[in-house]
Amino acid sequence: MKIAIVGYGTAGQASAILLSAQGHEVTVFEKSPSLGPVGAGFLLQPTGLAVLDRLGLGGQALALGQRIDELQGHTPRGRAVMAMRYSDRRAGCFGLGMTRGALFELLRGAHAGAARVRTGVRITGYDADTHELHDDDGGFHGPFDLVVAADGAHSSLRSDCGASQVRRASMYAWGAVWCLLRIDDWATPTTLRQRYAGTRSMIGMLPVGTRPGHDGKWVTFYWSLPGHAVDAFDDAGVAAMKTAVQGIWPEIAFHVAHLKHAGELNRARYRDVVLRPPHHGRMVVIGDAAHAMSPQLGQGVNMALLDAAALADALAAHASLDGALRAYRHARHAHVRLYQRMSRWLTPLFQSDATALGWCRDAVFGPLGRMPGARGAMLSILTGEAGHRRTLPTDEGTPAPVTGNLELERHTETAA
Repeated sequence: MKIAIVGYGTAGQASAILLSAQGHEVTVFEKSPSLGPVGAGFLLQPTGLAVLDRLGLGGQALALGQRIDELQGHTPRGRAVMAMRYSDRRAGCFGLGMTRGALFELLRGAHAGAARVRTGVRITGYDADTHELHDDDGGFHGPFDLVVAADGAHSSLRSDCGASQVRRASMYAWGAVWCLLRIDDWATPTTLRQRYAGTRSMIGMLPVGTRPGHDGKWVTFYWSLPGHAVDAFDDAGVAAMKTAVQGIWPEIAFHVAHLKHAGELNRARYRDVVLRPPHHGRMVVIGDAAHAMSPQLGQGVNMALLDAAALADALAAHASLDGALRAYRHARHAHVRLYQRMSRWLTPLFQSDATALGWCRDAVFGPLGRMPGARGAMLSILTGEAGHRRTLPTDEGTPAPVTGNLELERHTETAA
């Protein structure tokens, strides 16, 4: 088929690699004038790692990133709110902290058509009748047999699925500022650590391994803020942030002491997007464009990789495009909806003005995480495996593997 991919983030990159490998003629449009990563460091879960393994990139990812074995969250007084070890899920299970830059360059290197990406083209609409795309300069592109909208949480194409299908696209009331810190001797390199001061202050330190073009080991630092404070973040905000860090987590104050200007940190705002169905005519919406959510569960990049793999599998398993898109929706629906609901439920416990929710979280989460039944469920959620389908129906009615989750147990044990 002649396929257009709009957006060259993780979902667009992985789709370009997989669909080109199937023999499709793929054209990628990216609004930025030059290719590059956007976003903070992130945590790859076993689901996302399995997709990279399928692409032949698992070993390189492990070399670039930082293996994460445990998540810890404490109050300023040292009370444990969260303590989860991947090995309690199964032997050899782990996450991988990475910088966006490292993953971007890894995927770009694996995409044979990366040099032909149409940069500086802002696609603003899709015509379901002519199957063409149009840009903000009045230009038209196509027609295409399939359009893959992977243009992120603030997607321009999402609305072309029809206003009635966009069930939710609201902005969360809270966000964060973040930056990468070079810390070669970080004391807990295999642990994602967080500090919570009620629900109004959350600080995180995620080891993410290497950073393209830079020496040393890096850690992503992030600090939560109300959305209006993120939007207005200035040099005075930096000073206030450092004062808050000194009070909440004095051990890391030294690592942020050099920060003086707002431009040294990046701003992040989140959307809560529910799109049903994620396709219309010959267009399918994937990644954050289809299901952006709060990063509280750390699944965004993993979901993007799983979407790309499931779409490629659906197209390979079905002779008709309509059948393939229905199968794709069937394969991803339950998993996506489960994490959207959990993200929506959990976010106010960590980022909100509801003080009472923080008290409940601090009192309940620790004991709950030690209960055998609840602990297993929490670890399933953490690893991204809760509600994830392993098969999809083919034209013949027999199940075909959704290889984005290919042999997770084998993958994690071998990698370990």
